[in-house]
Amino acid sequence: MSFFEIGIYAPIHSENIGTLWRSAYQLGAAGIFIIGKSRRSQVSDTAKTVQQIPLRTFDTWEDFLVHRPIGTRIVGIEIGGSPLAQFSHPSEAIYVLGSEANGLPEHVQKGCDFIVSIESLRYASYNVAVTGSLVMYHRQIICMHDGKIQ
Repeated sequence: MSFFEIGIYAPIHSENIGTLWRSAYQLGAAGIFIIGKSRRSQVSDTAKTVQQIPLRTFDTWEDFLVHRPIGTRIVGIEIGGSPLAQFSHPSEAIYVLGSEANGLPEHVQKGCDFIVSIESLRYASYNVAVTGSLVMYHRQIICMHDGKIQ
């Protein structure tokens, strides 16, 4: 049985957390997380997903690594990574997005098993909640139609 979680490293805007939380619930995530900042007020979460899947917070990247589910593969989402369209998602995955302004720091990228990016027609950067939603949607489509979850 496969599962995944998704989160943001050092998020800036609470609206993005709420939007990601709602998408995570809709697309089957076991939970979401924040590394480096603690925010609980989610004005953009109109579906009340706070009652459906958990939000965990970690003070540091090291704290996150110690407490992540055993056996999970870490997938960093960052500009310049391997194309998402050709990515085979791990069965047990943790997806980590960078902050809206700074992306994923180098030390976080080094701690990831994979780095993937989303193709675009114009500017390479997407909103962080949109990025997470696209990654989860891709995982869902692959899982439902192709069975390529590793």
